[in-house]
Amino acid sequence: MKRLCAPQELAEGQSRGFEIEGRKLLAVRKDGQVYAYHNRCPHRGIPLEWLPDQFLDASASLIQCATHGALFLIDSGECVAGPCAGQALEALSCVEDAEGIWVQS
Repeated sequence: MKRLCAPQELAEGQSRGFEIEGRKLLAVRKDGQVYAYHNRCPHRGIPLEWLPDQFLDASASLIQCATHGALFLIDSGECVAGPCAGQALEALSCVEDAEGIWVQS
């Protein structure tokens, strides 16, 4: 397991980007649960954010690809709108404890 950050460094309703061993990742906290994905849109294979740590739409209820506007469910990574509808972000196994937020490498 690889540590992304301390639990308090990912607030409720927030997203953050990370790079571990050359791979770009993102994490989002929703309803107290942390969800982690590869930072790669299934449409074009490019990173999702338009600014550092900005992965969510204006309502902070969906992950949004900045390039073509695709929208993804936070809890499953499923694309619900945009050019990759029906596809999904690649999820990472994620665990949180008092020491940090960890992903399976």
